[in-house]
Amino acid sequence: MKSASAFAVAVVAVVALGATAVVAQQDPLATRKALMKANNENARTVTGIVRGTTPFDAAKVNAAFDQWAETAQKFPALFPDNSKDGETRALAAVWTERPKFDAAIAKFAKDVADTRAGAVKDLDGLKAAMAVVGKDCGDCHETFRKPQQ
Repeated sequence: MKSASAFAVAVVAVVALGATAVVAQQDPLATRKALMKANNENARTVTGIVRGTTPFDAAKVNAAFDQWAETAQKFPALFPDNSKDGETRALAAVWTERPKFDAAIAKFAKDVADTRAGAVKDLDGLKAAMAVVGKDCGDCHETFRKPQQ
């Protein structure tokens, strides 16, 4: 009985993952906007911790790093050629300098993974991690995103 339940859960997870991939391909703009919104919300949470306005909470830090890792994993597929137009802040450089864009995402993914253990350990580790991860975000935004108007 236990293995049947585990199998059912696995099937539901696979179907949900497939459905998510289909939705992302159908509306990559909406998917990447949702990811960036979540990135920003997590960055605000972590910045509050770094600045001392919010107490250190390893669970919140871990959740932020989980979400950033998810963004890094999904982002490369969310910029197909047919998503250049519309309500997007993505600059043409995303497509004209695609290897550089992909390298920026890969660096972000690596830095999120490499700094995570220290970030969830204590405030000093989080500060060190955010110096690296925050720079990745800033560098990518500067090169590949239009400023907010």
